[in-house]
Amino acid sequence: MKKIAIFASGSGSNAENIVKYFQQNDKIKVHLVGSNNSEAKVLDRVSRYSIPTTIFNKENLMNGDVLAILEQKQIDFIVLAGFLLKIPKMIINKYLNKIINIHPSLLPLYGGKGMYGNYVHQKVLEEGDNETGITIHFVNEKYDDGAIIFQAKCPLEDNLTIKKIAKKVHDLEMKFYPKIIENILNESN
Repeated sequence: MKKIAIFASGSGSNAENIVKYFQQNDKIKVHLVGSNNSEAKVLDRVSRYSIPTTIFNKENLMNGDVLAILEQKQIDFIVLAGFLLKIPKMIINKYLNKIINIHPSLLPLYGGKGMYGNYVHQKVLEEGDNETGITIHFVNEKYDDGAIIFQAKCPLEDNLTIKKIAKKVHDLEMKFYPKIIENILNESN
């Protein structure tokens, strides 16, 4: 059994989608959801699935407290789903090539510190791009810099709004993120 921890900072729609996807899987399960935001909706979303949650701050993440929880829960793989803090080197080293993130653009476009959610979609709109998409990548010590695992694209029409771009990207996230997680974990057996 592969045990996943999901880290999220916000609404948790991706996290809930992943939880639901693996509910009937006998080889992969979500065993922990962590957040740096005690008010994050993700905590409410996953509570109905009886998955343990943990709330931590940046200091807990940096000083080894979160790593200790991951080890105690025997977590095999970490999924970032709208998680806004940088993962520290000690966790990256312990989970080398076992931490992935989803980014709402076609990296290397519009990545890096402060580039998340509508900030990314605003940039896509400002640049007049004719397509956007998602990038699933391994996490390293730099924001949005790890090896790319998968990308999916969607065309953009004229007169789009940030809200419409966000919806197109979110649809790609819902469709592909759980499947890519499953593929990675099945290949690692």
